[in-house]
Amino acid sequence: MTKAAIRRSINRLARELGFDRVGVAGPGPLERAGYLDEWLAHGRAGRMDYLHGQGEMRREPVRILPGARSVIVVTLNYNQSEPGPPDHRPRGRIARYAWGRDYHRVIKKRLWKLVDRLRTEVEEPFQARVCVDTAPIVERELAARAGVGWIGKNTMLLNRQLGSYFYLGEIITTLDLPPDEPAADHCGSCTNCLEACPTGALTEPYRMDASRCISYLTIELREDIPERLQPLMGVWVFGCDICQEVCPFNRKAPYTADPDLAARPPAPRPLLSELAAWTRKDYEAILRGSAVRRADLAMLHRNARIAAANLAP
Repeated sequence: MTKAAIRRSINRLARELGFDRVGVAGPGPLERAGYLDEWLAHGRAGRMDYLHGQGEMRREPVRILPGARSVIVVTLNYNQSEPGPPDHRPRGRIARYAWGRDYHRVIKKRLWKLVDRLRTEVEEPFQARVCVDTAPIVERELAARAGVGWIGKNTMLLNRQLGSYFYLGEIITTLDLPPDEPAADHCGSCTNCLEACPTGALTEPYRMDASRCISYLTIELREDIPERLQPLMGVWVFGCDICQEVCPFNRKAPYTADPDLAARPPAPRPLLSELAAWTRKDYEAILRGSAVRRADLAMLHRNARIAAANLAP
């Protein structure tokens, strides 16, 4: 098969598996590796010490799979409307990406299916490594290089048709595929995301101080949340969508019909009284197969107490 024919097969198989966009990037050093080093050196990662490890792999994806010649990047839309109007009982909010089944499992399973099916169509033997966001790669940088979107002022990956409510997945492979052109930046003069961020985590366009981000505070920070930030967190108990909700590209973003991603309890708005009273048994039963398990039980209790205090008259 020619490179063009292999690429057509990849596009077709990806669509059959439910992915929305496909791009290809080279596995060489990232153009903004210096920015990552500076960001880490200035403590912008907060307590996420794991980001300091495996730096060479993060800067140069080819190190993850020796001999790699291409990175296939896919997107999977997770956008959906909230199911029904909420009642007037005090409720928290969960970020959209965690409403359905754990996306790590969903995407990895589909990407390996894509690899297996591609092997039946391509005579050339090849190696592959499947990655979702737990691998030591800088996903958004690779996705931008692959042309599936651009990194916006809120540091999210944006696509003109999909907005930003989509997951990313990657296949690092020894297949030699023609790379795509990077997408152009369409943020223009808009600063909605910077103005809307309640904690000031977006310090300037294209730069985030993760240690102030509500997503970091509710999901990654294992210790007490600084008191000065607690009143600014609203009712978010897992993640935050504010900088995406105000983005013009999400106003007409399509909804997904993927059953794996459909909202299930406790998403999207858990009762704060129930969440604060969860036992370990509740936690294990309710969050089985959910990305919300990224936060442990003590953290969810903490987040629920803060959200309830922010609703108090």
